[in-house]
Amino acid sequence: MDIRVKGSIVALITPFNEDGSVALDRLGELIEWHIASKTDAILVLGTTGESSTMTDEEDNMVCEYTVKKVAGRVPVIAGSGSNCTQTMLDKSLSYQKLGADGLLLISPYYNKTNTEGMYRHFSTVADAVDIPCILYNVPGRTGCAIPLSVLERLSRHPNVAGLKEASGDLSYAVKAARYLSDDFVMYSGNDDIIVPLMSMGAYGVISVLANVVPAETHELTARFHAGDCAGARALQLQYLELINNLFIEVNPIPVKTAVKLLGKDIGRLRQPLWEMSAENEAKLRSAMESVGLL
Repeated sequence: MDIRVKGSIVALITPFNEDGSVALDRLGELIEWHIASKTDAILVLGTTGESSTMTDEEDNMVCEYTVKKVAGRVPVIAGSGSNCTQTMLDKSLSYQKLGADGLLLISPYYNKTNTEGMYRHFSTVADAVDIPCILYNVPGRTGCAIPLSVLERLSRHPNVAGLKEASGDLSYAVKAARYLSDDFVMYSGNDDIIVPLMSMGAYGVISVLANVVPAETHELTARFHAGDCAGARALQLQYLELINNLFIEVNPIPVKTAVKLLGKDIGRLRQPLWEMSAENEAKLRSAMESVGLL
């Protein structure tokens, strides 16, 4: 299945039970909600899914469950990134075996690397798997951006399908757009600039916002692809305050709070994440009220 969808890919949250275990039944309910809301693809085990606090066994369980629950209705992408290349390779091969349609690969964080090391970090996995890979540029979390020279080389790799661009740096995105093709596509990794990046050729968004308003996030991208740029812009601006408040504390604290406010039982956060402050929750609630969610 081609993971280069034009639209909204939700960076799905992971529901937990009160004892901290993964709540697969509630994950299934979220998956069905997203498919009914026309979410174009589902990404599990990303930052928003709290995969950094989950065990390998839990990661595999979530990947396998999601693939079976989705049953080919939309593409399933699994976040297999690590700052250890061998770990990322092992995870990638596991998720491929479990039926994932594609992988999201993050640049190394904390230990970082040099330019050639960055290229080999990604190419090691892309060379070894048979499913397409999306690179993830998020220097705000990793401490380093993917060099444009590395991006250019990887854009020609037959197994590298695209880029999740989450630097928030429009200048970087414009330069990265030079390497886009039918085989190498870009997604906005920031919900506040979906339309600007789509104007530079992005296919859509890998979205936190879609956890809260999946149908509307799909509609934003669909309007743009249909040539209704004004309509897409109107939705971008309509949800801008909500988007900003979904990042008022570190992701995914606010978005999981927002989903709970919608009445969905998705359980607790895993430490080191903790419940958001009462003051910030009030701001989030107000932003949700302003767009008619509460």
